[in-house]
Amino acid sequence: MARWLGGGNDVTTTNLDLWPIGNCQVSGLVDRSGRLVWACLPRVDGEPVFPSLLSGIEAGDDKATGVWAIELDGVAKTEQSYIRNTPILVTRHEDEHGNAIEVTDFCPRYTSNERIYRPVAFVRMVRPVSGSPRIRVRLRPTRGWGNADVTTTAGSHHIRYVLNDESVRLSTDAPVGYIQEERLFRLEHPLHFFLGPDESFSTALMPACMRMLHDTTGEWQHWVRGLATPYEWQDIVIRSAITLKLCQHEETGAIVAALTTSIPEHADSGRNWDYRYCWIRDAYYTVQALNRLGALDVLESYLAYLRNIVESAKGGHVQPLYGVLGEAKLEERIEDGLVGYRGMGPVRVGNQAYEQIQHDAYGQIILCNVQAFFDHRLFRMAGIEDFEALEAIGDLAWEVHDKPDAGLWELRTRQSVHTYSAAMCWAACDRLANAAHKLGLEERYHFWQDRADQIHATIVEKAWRTETQRLSATFSGDDLDASLIQLLDLRFLSPQDKRYRATLYALETGLRRGTDMLRYDSEDDFGVPHSAFNVCTFWLIEALYLTGRHEDARTLFEEMLKRRTAAGLLSEDIDPTSGELWGNYPQTYSLVGMINCAVLLSKPWQAIR
Repeated sequence: MARWLGGGNDVTTTNLDLWPIGNCQVSGLVDRSGRLVWACLPRVDGEPVFPSLLSGIEAGDDKATGVWAIELDGVAKTEQSYIRNTPILVTRHEDEHGNAIEVTDFCPRYTSNERIYRPVAFVRMVRPVSGSPRIRVRLRPTRGWGNADVTTTAGSHHIRYVLNDESVRLSTDAPVGYIQEERLFRLEHPLHFFLGPDESFSTALMPACMRMLHDTTGEWQHWVRGLATPYEWQDIVIRSAITLKLCQHEETGAIVAALTTSIPEHADSGRNWDYRYCWIRDAYYTVQALNRLGALDVLESYLAYLRNIVESAKGGHVQPLYGVLGEAKLEERIEDGLVGYRGMGPVRVGNQAYEQIQHDAYGQIILCNVQAFFDHRLFRMAGIEDFEALEAIGDLAWEVHDKPDAGLWELRTRQSVHTYSAAMCWAACDRLANAAHKLGLEERYHFWQDRADQIHATIVEKAWRTETQRLSATFSGDDLDASLIQLLDLRFLSPQDKRYRATLYALETGLRRGTDMLRYDSEDDFGVPHSAFNVCTFWLIEALYLTGRHEDARTLFEEMLKRRTAAGLLSEDIDPTSGELWGNYPQTYSLVGMINCAVLLSKPWQAIR
């Protein structure tokens, strides 16, 4: 996929047109002018060393900090694309006189000495393509969330940047003085930049970078080769799967909801949240989608992460989210050193939702784990001990299924008994019954199935509204909420169930805005929402297809695909009127939606025979 754009410092990123790179340890976002505008160290939830995305100053501005740009003098056109089946980005710049350069950006990730090598490092390689191009390198890291200057020292082939408690080193075969003074110079041969640990480069830089590029390309393409992609929309599915993989902190198996913090849900909304943590809910949807493609490595790593969470859970209680190392305390604060995306602060770090009560997490824990009782492909299948540990989670799901919580949308000032949360508690008990039956524990099977049946009856009784002939999002009101669409995916109701069809009709009528679906249309902590939530539209597409509206589903899916960025991705939210993307990016929910719908709607592989 490629896009030609006007060049120069006047280009602005108004629609989150950003290209992720990463290695499952660190990640970065490159804008459509080829500038690295977001990257955190030493991991995705660390302090940003390149926070230009949230600085409120266009990255091309001479005053911009927190940016790493390799610029062609007089650039007129820019083209960007990924190396096939990888997150390795190639950006080609050309001026009006035919001078051109090509910049390759990636984070090394490959197998070495029988283990994955994924350093806290970024590699940039620039080569002349035609003519006599002149370039300028602007490397301006920051520290303290934009509040403090960075001290530098230099050697003959490196520049050292002193951050807070650590330093990073740029090793390069480019003239160091040109980089320090940001001078224009002729690019007469390929140059290489390795920004990583503050250590001397032990080998020649050029062959080392070339080897890293070769091995990283092979590693990603080998991983993609193992995916069971649908016949149609393969490129879309592969790009979504690669990006979901980038959202996994491979060291522990945690899966973060997005690579960014504080991109507002819509303009000046104040709905700015830090999504660089592992939500039990989001991770469930991620592994569910990747399982459909056969990416079992993500599931296995995440299950190891979950086992640590379950073991540390007090009385079976599970938080809605944790840090990538399993940290339970994620105190939320505002960083004033950055004014926010396009000046729309605040910039939040941490997320107070870790203190909330969200009962759906119990179901998602068990839904993720239950596959391990059945899937013989896994290196470690689940057994009796795992089942007994999960029963503590199931006990709590049973206890709270009809109790108020903050719900999946994490309302901060009110609680209700949410139908979606109750249904997830039902799923916890229902799937525990399945696991017990698989293990031959018939007494436990009947025990959990009885609980599941009781919760099911309670939900149908408490959530159904005779007056409006639909299910309500809460037991106490008559609320429309797109989460009710998920009752089908959970197998709580069947596609033929008249109650489900009536609820789906009400949801589509009340929450659909053209191509897009709102989460809800009632006032919340911040007023009435203005943006649509992309995954809700994908939920609608699945429901339309499964209830027999195949053409409607396909048409809506094709429309949603037009909303993607040049990189082929989506953020969390979208403006139903302008089509502008908002919210943290790239967002796992939205990528999951594209994968699930493509798998569901695609023609079978037999169609090519």
